Amino acid sequence: MLRPDGGHFCDAHIHRSTLSWSASFYPQPRMNWKRKSTLGLAIDFPLLNVVGFLCYSISSCGFLYSTTIRSQYAARHPASPEPTVQFNDVAFGVHAVVLVVLTYSQFFPQLWGFKVSSRQRAAKPVLGIVWGSVLAVLAVMAVVVHRSGWRQQDPQDWAWIDVLYTLGYVKLICTFVKYIPQVVVNFNRQSTIGWSITQILFDITGGVLSLLQLIIDASFQGDWSGITGNSLKLGLSNISIAFDIIFIVQHFVLYRGLDDRTIEADASEQPLLG
Repeated sequence: MLRPDGGHFCDAHIHRSTLSWSASFYPQPRMNWKRKSTLGLAIDFPLLNVVGFLCYSISSCGFLYSTTIRSQYAARHPASPEPTVQFNDVAFGVHAVVLVVLTYSQFFPQLWGFKVSSRQRAAKPVLGIVWGSVLAVLAVMAVVVHRSGWRQQDPQDWAWIDVLYTLGYVKLICTFVKYIPQVVVNFNRQSTIGWSITQILFDITGGVLSLLQLIIDASFQGDWSGITGNSLKLGLSNISIAFDIIFIVQHFVLYRGLDDRTIEADASEQPLLG
């Protein structure tokens, strides 16, 4: 029976989006394992995934379990005082961290013995984003402590919730940037061999369902500011869907039927920007 607040309908979307996104992390490491190779996969993708999902998991845990963060959120969003972050977000994030670390570890031949090109290394701009993100989070923490102290913070001033928002924006940046090197690698190779399209199909399904979940949550709360209050999920869904469409076009339209026999694999694994 459908609850008056639409709970069963929302729960269905929550579980489906979580399952779809969670499933998307398995095809790529499985493909690498079957091929005994990471050729075709830009190392920037799993590296930024590790950083991004660590930030996502910490942020989600804070919004769901920290009474301090939840009270600060309520003070800033009085019309919609409950964060839209739910347990499925935390479970998804922690699960994602495990899988993306596994995928990143496959670039180390001493661990897996896979074929890895000598040119498969992170681009300098990507490394800049990684270390810049660390410094940004530390800087916001320093500002919060300097302006508001450790406790008894004014929610309308700098507060711990701003640290979590910073983590969220780091995740947003990582999500946007991580796809670009892979798009370029596919373009340079004129092939998507080594890049799992199955993960993309799962990902776009999860992105659409997650976006629907966010809209439904806000509508049942009767205040659409709940969407802007969770700008992280809104941004992630839109960015992921846009890039997923690009990968689908590359795989099924632009480079359909091409294979590695006509491609110099090692030459294709150059860093995006050196």
